[in-house]
Amino acid sequence: MKDETARRVVHTAAFGNPGPLQEGTVDVAYVSGELYRISAGGHRLMTDQPGSAGGGNLAPTPVELFVTSLAACMAYYAGRYLHRHGRTRDGLRVETTYTMAEDRPARVARVTMRIAVPAVLTERQREVLLSVVRHCTVHNSLRQPPEIEVELG
Repeated sequence: MKDETARRVVHTAAFGNPGPLQEGTVDVAYVSGELYRISAGGHRLMTDQPGSAGGGNLAPTPVELFVTSLAACMAYYAGRYLHRHGRTRDGLRVETTYTMAEDRPARVARVTMRIAVPAVLTERQREVLLSVVRHCTVHNSLRQPPEIEVELG
């Protein structure tokens, strides 16, 4: 209950009142080699592997997309916060580095996010912005992982 209340406070600070729960679908289909086509929300993109892993390096890897989704989510939350407080988003950037674990299972071991904020903010505004960003949907999903069911069709 405490986490839900905190989430609603942060969400309201960034976006206004929380909306209804949403559901979505993503479809990933084989194309060739290590290239896959992704359909999500009416959009299409691709994922591939580098040549060293048998791919053609024609698109981001799934791991890059994973880290990208976290960075993009944080950028969105930061941008909404700035907009709601009358600040510019021009120049807003989230620079991200990640390190893979050296042991098994294969996974991302560390992600470092550096948020470049174009507006001059007070210390309190910076604290609130960091709190808002740290509660983006993707980050929340990593901190409280979803149930994942895998079935064969």
